[in-house]
Amino acid sequence: MKFLIVGLGNPGLEYADTRHNIGFLVLDALAEASSAVFGPARYADRTEFRHKGRTFVLIKPATFMNLSGKAVRYWMEQENIPMDRLLVVTDDLALPFGVVRIRKKGGAGGHNGLGSIIELLGTEEFPRLRFGIGSEFLRGRQSDYVLGAWNEEERKTLSERIDLASKACVQFGMLGVAQAMNNFNKR
Repeated sequence: MKFLIVGLGNPGLEYADTRHNIGFLVLDALAEASSAVFGPARYADRTEFRHKGRTFVLIKPATFMNLSGKAVRYWMEQENIPMDRLLVVTDDLALPFGVVRIRKKGGAGGHNGLGSIIELLGTEEFPRLRFGIGSEFLRGRQSDYVLGAWNEEERKTLSERIDLASKACVQFGMLGVAQAMNNFNKR
């Protein structure tokens, strides 16, 4: 059985350590834990690993956030992945920093990456893991905030929260979305 785990973010060093790139950071941790190495592929950096008979294909779209749907649609078709075995890892302003929430489906909530995926897949019916980045910004400064680097306080627990999110991705593939929701949405 094969799963596609997509981490949303923007390519390039200037975005590497920003809140908006939490999807990339979670996938980097997931790959590192499995000794998998990302390499350039069509529309994305890609790697895969096997765990207890399951194959996890990881992609970090190289299309920039607002065009993420192009990479997701391509790799779903390429790897023959059904909608229920896709998991999109994304940042979420509506959740406090470090909170992990898994959902079976949902709207874009103003997130351009999710909006692109919904538009190109033609549905909101796909699982996603939302990683809370908080909303500590002044009115009109949302873009600066999401594209800004983690602050000192956030850095203290960032790696443990990323580790939690990466474990949730594996559990999604092993036990399904409902069980992953039960086990991770309260942590």
